Amino acid sequence: MQTEDRIRRFLSSTRFAVAGASADRTKYGNKVLRCYPQHGHDVVAIHPRETEIEGVAAYRRLADVPRPPEAISVVTPPPVTESLVEEAAAMEIRRIWMQPGAESAAAIRRCAELGIDVIAGGPCLLVALGFRDA
Repeated sequence: MQTEDRIRRFLSSTRFAVAGASADRTKYGNKVLRCYPQHGHDVVAIHPRETEIEGVAAYRRLADVPRPPEAISVVTPPPVTESLVEEAAAMEIRRIWMQPGAESAAAIRRCAELGIDVIAGGPCLLVALGFRDA
C-alpha cells in the first residue's frame, strides 16, 4: 500500500490519540495535538503527568483512555514508541503514524508482525493535514 493510501486510511478514523503530546507550544507533540481539532478530528493526549493539554483531555497511558482511539500519532523517542506499539496492539488499535524522529526499525517491524497499519519514514501529520500555528 502506498503512503498516500495509508494516510487516507489513517485519517478516516474517527478518534485519535497523540502519544508524546506536550504542553509546550514549540514542541511537535503540541503542534500535532493542535492540528487534529483544526481539521475537526476528535483527539486525546497521552502524557505521563498532564491531565489536559490545549483544552484536550490527557491520559497517562493509552490504556487509561475511557473510549479508546482508533489511531495514534506517535511523537516519542524510539524506545517509547516500541512500548507504545505493544500497548496499542493489546488494545486492538490498528493504525499508528510514527512522526519523524519517533520511528525505529524494531517498532516498524513489530507493527508488521502484529498486523498494525503503520506510517513511518514519510511526511509528518502537520504537512499531510496542513497546520496553522495560531
